[in-house]
Amino acid sequence: MIRRSIAKRLLATAVAASVTAGIVGCAVNPVTGKKELSLMSQSQEVALGVEQYPKAQQTQGGEYLVDPALQAYVSSVGHKLAKVSDQPQLPYEFVVLNNSVPNAWALPGGKIAVNRGLLVLLEDEAELAAVLGHEIVHAAARHSAAAMSQQQILGAGIAILGATTQNTGYGDLVSLGSQFGGSAYIAKYGRDNELESDRYGMKYMAAAGYDPQGAVRLQQKFVELSKGSQSGGLDALFASHPPSQSRVNANVEHAKKLATGTTNRSQYQKAIAQLKKDAAAYKHYDDAVAAVQKKEYDRALTLTRQAQKLQPKEASFYALEGDLLAQKKQYQDALASYETAVQKNPTLFSNWLMRGMLNAQLKNYTAAERDLQRSTQYLATPHAHYYLGQVYEQQGNTKSALSQYQIAAQDSGDIGTKAQARVQALGSNG
Repeated sequence: MIRRSIAKRLLATAVAASVTAGIVGCAVNPVTGKKELSLMSQSQEVALGVEQYPKAQQTQGGEYLVDPALQAYVSSVGHKLAKVSDQPQLPYEFVVLNNSVPNAWALPGGKIAVNRGLLVLLEDEAELAAVLGHEIVHAAARHSAAAMSQQQILGAGIAILGATTQNTGYGDLVSLGSQFGGSAYIAKYGRDNELESDRYGMKYMAAAGYDPQGAVRLQQKFVELSKGSQSGGLDALFASHPPSQSRVNANVEHAKKLATGTTNRSQYQKAIAQLKKDAAAYKHYDDAVAAVQKKEYDRALTLTRQAQKLQPKEASFYALEGDLLAQKKQYQDALASYETAVQKNPTLFSNWLMRGMLNAQLKNYTAAERDLQRSTQYLATPHAHYYLGQVYEQQGNTKSALSQYQIAAQDSGDIGTKAQARVQALGSNG
């Protein structure tokens, strides 16, 4: 959870550090060789990416775990492209996120993610290379640092819409839980940055042995999808990577100057076979989340259980079931569902958080403390700190309770207001 604008914080930090180091001014774009305004050194940029990468993943569904081989496959394609980039020394990482939103993004320093929702729209490895090559250019050309310096995007290209935290009661667990993992990555690069990433990304594709026509087909596909009603669910992708016929035309011209290469269609289709097989399961889940937003809880529960039958390995299906059962006041069954979710994916903060919150409400304080503390190891949230405060207060540990409430009170939402009230109450009692 990010309680206030990352942009203001990171920009202020970068400016202060840059002034101190005396580096405010121009920096050379490692890809184009042009001088550009930059307030961050590359070491600062790399450190920022390293710090934010795990947090960004947590707020957007975490790693896709059902088919680990897909993670390895995408990473291998990404590193093949990174090696021929203009900054092969960056600490590149590539991850597939468990998110249905078709999108991909790059953090400073080469930390790159692609959602499973985008992978199912691609046809071959060349198109995947076009996506990853484009994001590699954003990292290698230091677009985030330049854009941050010009205050054109939020938070150095890593503005994350964290999970909304409006309610915290029993019946509201479902409202909170269904929003975790559905956050969107917001990064709006300028037109020149996008064209630059297309152009040099195609150069990297050709150097790595891929057919640069994959980039042409990719943009053609996005242009078609952006027309009319076909664009539904693709808003995040098109907001950060706006398609246009001019981009298609530019890619066509660039491709003429590059050597042809492989598409590796059969390899790609084999790699995403599990995703395609599970398409119906994830559709049921996405429809269930949409039903939750409409407060159609019974329908959501039916859809979630249908998803479980189709793919019993997916933790998010059980986490949502837990949310829905808690909403129906079937608390022990909800705990069992959360336990299953934790077992199937113990690396996602929200699985621990939701179980911890319910344990706290049910006065299972030892279990609640364990779960809530574990959730903060992956992502610190105001809810975790607030409920830890509740646990410690009920156990008579006022000092620890006050400390947790003070952290939660920094949140600008409803949970922050609740925490502030407890801080005042405990302070007056002290």
